[in-house]
Amino acid sequence: MHVPESHAASLSLAGRTAIVTGGGSGIGQAIALLFAARGARVAIVDLVADDTVRLITERGGTTSFIACDVSQQATVDAAFATVAATYGPLDILVNSAGIAHVGTAESTSEADFDRVYAVNVKGVYNCLRAGVAAMKGRGGAILNIASVASTVGIPDRFAYSMSKGAVLTMTYSVACDYVAQGIRCNAVSPGRVHTPFVDGFLARNYPGREHEMFDKLSRTQPIGRMGQPAEIAELAAFLCSDAASFITGSNYAIDGGFISLQS
Repeated sequence: MHVPESHAASLSLAGRTAIVTGGGSGIGQAIALLFAARGARVAIVDLVADDTVRLITERGGTTSFIACDVSQQATVDAAFATVAATYGPLDILVNSAGIAHVGTAESTSEADFDRVYAVNVKGVYNCLRAGVAAMKGRGGAILNIASVASTVGIPDRFAYSMSKGAVLTMTYSVACDYVAQGIRCNAVSPGRVHTPFVDGFLARNYPGREHEMFDKLSRTQPIGRMGQPAEIAELAAFLCSDAASFITGSNYAIDGGFISLQS
């Protein structure tokens, strides 16, 4: 199908400065790769991102890596300042950095709870704080990676669900507080996505049964498979482009029917 030139242009990210936290692997990596392919200058804020930088560079994109622990506010502020000095004013922020945890309220230790909170909640807060300060007066687009666990109960995901619920409500709050500043803030809520975390989880917990358990987890999505990081990236790129200029304060499930089609 031919895409009208005006619509194609509205999907372009050419000339935009974007920060992608957690861009070193998984969903964040896929987002960084697609943003760069669509013309954005992509700053990857993560602990490690060698592969992502290499792939973007090999494909002719513009990128840089800033080592940063998002749970530390001073480090985040310094990273955002470095991006501004390198690429100019911030246009797009994607908060994809996050960690997972398996456990109930009883089996989740205080240390594990604090660790999940520090990265998934405080880390997003730190980046939102720096991001809106950088965008005020000129506008911009913010996208937070939430989860289906933000809105429905998932077995053995007590701390993770807590953190992703917070990500979703922070999204709504920022969208409300900064709409007059021209800042759009949205969230996407993936279901199960095939990332390196999934492979590592299966290898650690189900040695010798990885294929069997992968198929079982895949079938929990009514569509019959896990999502791919590149599919999440396509939605992210749309929501951060001019094509989505009328969208703010929204949450988009991208979950193979997990929320709406469960019997």
